[in-house]
Amino acid sequence: MNDTKPNHDRAAQAGKAKTNAEQAAERAEVERKEGREQLQAETARLKEELRREHEIYLRNVADFDNYRRRVERERASVARAGKREIILSLLDVLDDFERALEHMDEAPASVSVGLSAIYQRLAGLLESQGVIPFKSVGQPFDPALHEAVGSVESDEQEPGAVLDEVSRGYRWGEELLRPARVRVAR
Repeated sequence: MNDTKPNHDRAAQAGKAKTNAEQAAERAEVERKEGREQLQAETARLKEELRREHEIYLRNVADFDNYRRRVERERASVARAGKREIILSLLDVLDDFERALEHMDEAPASVSVGLSAIYQRLAGLLESQGVIPFKSVGQPFDPALHEAVGSVESDEQEPGAVLDEVSRGYRWGEELLRPARVRVAR
């Protein structure tokens, strides 16, 4: 009788050991499953973070591109404004040459030819930059193009027509660079 008890205990222990092994295997499977779920959650979190960072990157690239374009526009605008100031100053010199050429009747021919050549060179330089005079005499007065400096009684022109220019008007491309200073018929 004593012999049967150890066998029974051994069988019970073996069954118990089997149960412990099964439990350990189940625990290991649960842990693997939990580990996979954690990895999947971490992967999903990292993918979302990567997507957000990519959006921020794209936004920053677009912002920088807009900034670069704005700086380029501002630079071009400042350059054009500086060029405009120089051209306006040169137009005053051109006006002085025109007035001088009107009074060259008594000057020696060499002086007259020299001044005329300088005038032509300056006018050509301005024209090469897109600065072109526009015709005013005989045209109706247009406040967008003309600056009236006086009015004169006239039987030759209709009232409101430009009689003569005190200083010529110029365009720079499509833009009005300087209005013509004119006298208008009344």
